[in-house]
Amino acid sequence: MPTKQKSKPQTFAKPGQKPGQSHKGRKSTPKQPIPVTDRLKRLFNSLCAQIDGGHFTNAIKTCDKILRLAPDDPDALRTKLFLYLQTEQYTPALELIEKDDKHAFEKAYVLYRMQNEEQAKAVLEDLKESGGDGDRGAMHLEAQLCYRQGSYQTAVDLYNSLLDTSDPQSEEHFDVQTNLQAAQQHLEFIETGFLRSLDSLPASLRNDIDTLPPPPQQSTSAVAAALAASSSVTAGAGKAQPAAPQKKVRMSRVPKGVIPGVTPPPDPERWLKKSERSTVQQGRNKKKGSGGGATQGSAGADYNLGSGAATPSSGGGKGGKGKKKK
Repeated sequence: MPTKQKSKPQTFAKPGQKPGQSHKGRKSTPKQPIPVTDRLKRLFNSLCAQIDGGHFTNAIKTCDKILRLAPDDPDALRTKLFLYLQTEQYTPALELIEKDDKHAFEKAYVLYRMQNEEQAKAVLEDLKESGGDGDRGAMHLEAQLCYRQGSYQTAVDLYNSLLDTSDPQSEEHFDVQTNLQAAQQHLEFIETGFLRSLDSLPASLRNDIDTLPPPPQQSTSAVAAALAASSSVTAGAGKAQPAAPQKKVRMSRVPKGVIPGVTPPPDPERWLKKSERSTVQQGRNKKKGSGGGATQGSAGADYNLGSGAATPSSGGGKGGKGKKKK
């Protein structure tokens, strides 16, 4: 009998499609680009989440992405400057400030942290002339500058003014008290403290102190030799006892309610049974033939064994080797 040939399924061409042309040849329509406003909104949401989580390095990168889309955005510029100050990147912070003259106080603070006291003082003077002398931040910075430059009386006056106008329960109040106490101690030593130190000297040395020649100045080579000797001793001590690097705690892995360095650590024996902990008094109920009354728990147990219990001694009691209990 002749075999029947299977007929191919009949295909119909779609409107506008040539005969024999497959539908796979069609190109997909390209996606429409996201508007700039929507992209900025997403980036600002990410920026807020990064700042709240303390991820300042990633937040700076997000600020750069925002500034590529909106180079003159004031919020992004201000946030980037804040992040530079938080991460103590004072050189790029100063470069960012130089582009905008609206951050005079931040410029003075950066110069103060970079040990440029004279320039910081000049910027503060200009800020006072422009009418910003009532700013508490500027007063704090001026007091710190006076303290560093040795003008302790001016620093004490500024700290007293800040202390009188601050909330007694605020953190600022306690900080001002600490700084005021340090400035007062230096001021008292300059006024009366050095006189007490002179009075404690022997009479022969105290009477001739005005006529004694100044101490001889050491030569540069002697100073260099002393510094080299001290550095070698420090290096030897460092090699003998290398300081262990402190690992930074990731706050995302810290349980809720736990403060690193403040919350006491958990009990290391919390995974053991209560009867096996070192705080429980053992040996109160001694069984017969216990092998000399060895205690269980951390004193006599080996927790590296598979069973997790202490191995009893084989020399005591009635239960000898090879006997089975009925």
